[in-house]
Amino acid sequence: MAVSNGGAVPVPPYLAHFGLREAPFSLTPDTQFAFGTRAHQEAVNTLLVAVNSGEGFVKIVGEVGTGKTLLCRRLLNALKGKAVTAYVPNPNLTPTELLVALAEEFQLPLEGNDNAHLLTKLLNDALLEFARLGKGVVVCIDEAQALPRDSLETLRLLSNLETEKRKLLQIVLFGQPELDSHLSDPAIRQLKQRITFHYRLGELLPEEIPLYVAHRMRVAGASTGGNLFTDRALGALYKSSRGTPRLVNILANKALMAAYGEGSRLVKPGHVKAAARDTEGARTGFWW
Repeated sequence: MAVSNGGAVPVPPYLAHFGLREAPFSLTPDTQFAFGTRAHQEAVNTLLVAVNSGEGFVKIVGEVGTGKTLLCRRLLNALKGKAVTAYVPNPNLTPTELLVALAEEFQLPLEGNDNAHLLTKLLNDALLEFARLGKGVVVCIDEAQALPRDSLETLRLLSNLETEKRKLLQIVLFGQPELDSHLSDPAIRQLKQRITFHYRLGELLPEEIPLYVAHRMRVAGASTGGNLFTDRALGALYKSSRGTPRLVNILANKALMAAYGEGSRLVKPGHVKAAARDTEGARTGFWW
């Protein structure tokens, strides 16, 4: 019988088998499941210090699957009621398209306007008004490595507006390591010089894996406190994922399915092994 989750979508049988209300290892960046790993907590602290300092650009870099989007959402949640925010999830935009996206995020009246000069003026006027009202403004750009060079320059020019005390616009760039290569282009060296805070996200440490898994299992409703993975299974999970959070989630979810398929109430190393063999990018073989 499926576990009730408040009348929402029925819980899949393999999750109900473990007494879970929802999927503990979904790839959706749900802040409810956020776990304060060393790297993420240091990144959050860096972001909050940067935002409070009122400086221009902040950069967060991490490999694929290290949780940049989740970190971005944590920042946006932390700023609710404290600052005006804008979120650009797909920045592969021309300068004009980027200006339109920002104007839409700030709920400004566009009236079909696609003139870059007028859009810039509209945004500048809005930033001045936010400042008059005592509101800080933070723009979060996800997947920032996809920003064209001309659009990066547009962001720099927008960030020029400032009072005697602080910038009127703060921009946080979340991107893969390719972002660093982008910013090394001599043509946009002025932007690179304005990055006052930066942080590089790392993978989960071996000792964080048990805590990470147990936390997500508890949030999803595990009545046993999340101890459904044996110690050896957790070790296998780390070795096969190299501590990359996205891979941990994929492998843990598949391991749950494998354990369910055998009727087991515990996830064992063999279940993680089966998951790793079925997952591109996972390490297999040498640790068995």
